[in-house]
Amino acid sequence: MDSPSFSKSNRQLERKVGIAEIVVVRNEGILRTLLGSCIGIALYDQRTRTGGMAHIVLPRSNGVSDPIGKYADTAIPELIGQMIQLGVKSSYISAKIAGGANMFATKTQRSIGDQNLVAVNELLQQLMIPISGSHCGGTQGRRMALNVSTGEVIVEVVGQSPVRI
Repeated sequence: MDSPSFSKSNRQLERKVGIAEIVVVRNEGILRTLLGSCIGIALYDQRTRTGGMAHIVLPRSNGVSDPIGKYADTAIPELIGQMIQLGVKSSYISAKIAGGANMFATKTQRSIGDQNLVAVNELLQQLMIPISGSHCGGTQGRRMALNVSTGEVIVEVVGQSPVRI
């Protein structure tokens, strides 16, 4: 069986989601991001084929919300809000997450990757958004891609086969 991957057709928009960015598209396109201790969150509504991705850097804003996509507690509500503006009902949204690696070894406290993962999981649970796929933790960075046409997410780690979540 072939490794999962996305090939971009001439019709598909491919969009890089940078650090602290939020991107939402409908019908088709591929959203990609590169992650270390950050969390990539892909939200998707199968009914409307609307997908969005946020590249979350830190777990909590502590009152600072600029840029809004930097923090889990501001990025996730904003991502959901942008999807709702396109006609998505929050009850149809599911999430796939990746990242949260322990890139900077520390023994005295929980790593930023772990803190990000806990914050994202807690917030999605509070908002009643089910997580349908996850590829988190470890010590290596990864690439994450969401195919908005299908809702499929592929995660790649250097030296490993791509994984469909």
